Amino acid sequence: MSETPNPNYVDSDTLTGEMRPIRRCVISLGSNLGDRLSKLQGAVDTLSDTPEVWLTAVSSVYETAPVDAPEGSEPFLNAIVLFDTTLPAHTLLDRAHAVEDAFGRERDGVPNSPRTLDVDLIVVGERRADDDDLKLPHPRAHERGFVLVPWAEIEPDAEIPGVGPVAELAEKVGSSGLLLRDDLVLETS
Repeated sequence: MSETPNPNYVDSDTLTGEMRPIRRCVISLGSNLGDRLSKLQGAVDTLSDTPEVWLTAVSSVYETAPVDAPEGSEPFLNAIVLFDTTLPAHTLLDRAHAVEDAFGRERDGVPNSPRTLDVDLIVVGERRADDDDLKLPHPRAHERGFVLVPWAEIEPDAEIPGVGPVAELAEKVGSSGLLLRDDLVLETS
């Protein structure tokens, strides 16, 4: 696993001299089409190879029932990835979409349709956003056990800015429909 950089360190872009703080980021991964585990592993590997991204933790893998999905949708494999970064939130969103595209994600316009890979930004430090492309913190994260339970597993003292402690939210939402898959492990380099 990558070392976490000094939290008091502020990275300076060597070309522009722009100072950018290191922020903690949480990403949710999900897949319910094809070789689900290899898609999640590919996302972890790709994110950890991203410049200015320092992977700090990856949760266990959970199998979850699809939420608000079209009838006949298969179960998802889900995990949470924590990392520190100096990248701006919109750059992270672009990276998340590029990772999805690299693993065959097709956007058909049907909400919660089956997908090869879903990469969602949950929080980017204390950053708040509410524009057409980016909403931070993720507007439904506090309602989703497949986000809260694995996140609380690896960062029990975390909070969703403006919403509350992740562990308390996870307890409130519960773990119904989630199955811890001890037989599946995401590797970190």
